[in-house]
Amino acid sequence: MIDKNKLIEVKNRDNGRVGYTIPDLGNLHRTFQPQETKEIPFEELKKLSYLPGGNTILQNYLVINDEEAVKSLLGEVEPEYNYTEKEIEYLLTQGTLDQLMDALDFAPAGVIDLIKDMSVKLELADIHKRKAILEKTGFNVTKAIEINIETSGDEIEPTQSRRAAPVGKTAEKTNSEGRKTQPIIIKK
Repeated sequence: MIDKNKLIEVKNRDNGRVGYTIPDLGNLHRTFQPQETKEIPFEELKKLSYLPGGNTILQNYLVINDEEAVKSLLGEVEPEYNYTEKEIEYLLTQGTLDQLMDALDFAPAGVIDLIKDMSVKLELADIHKRKAILEKTGFNVTKAIEINIETSGDEIEPTQSRRAAPVGKTAEKTNSEGRKTQPIIIKK
């Protein structure tokens, strides 16, 4: 049995704020900013788990970094419950397609949100993994990356100099700065 006053490290794995109110603790209201970690008394987590939606918050959006507390509050959880950004980055860049598929099937919603966000940030190169994410979540990684590129302001400026010689012109007549190739000379 866990001491009700034991402080448990809890992290908001979501990219949005997560909050809850516990009436039994004097209307205690707690808010987690994105990726914020706090130490919470076990009793508070236990009372949260009894509230409508409380279990969903604990399973999907907050990560309890205490094995004994996880077992007591949630029972057995899938390994993906504990995935951090580091594991997700590995999964997207070096992991197998099957590992990603398992994560998409068994991970809590907060981990799946991180997979989607990180696949865009990392500009996921693996087309098969992009397709798997689209099929499992409806999130189009390719389109999201394209939108990021379009809105980033890192557009290529059009060049005003020639890249190739016009057909039929000689080098003396077309020698302009910025030429990348020699002109094509057609002898008559």
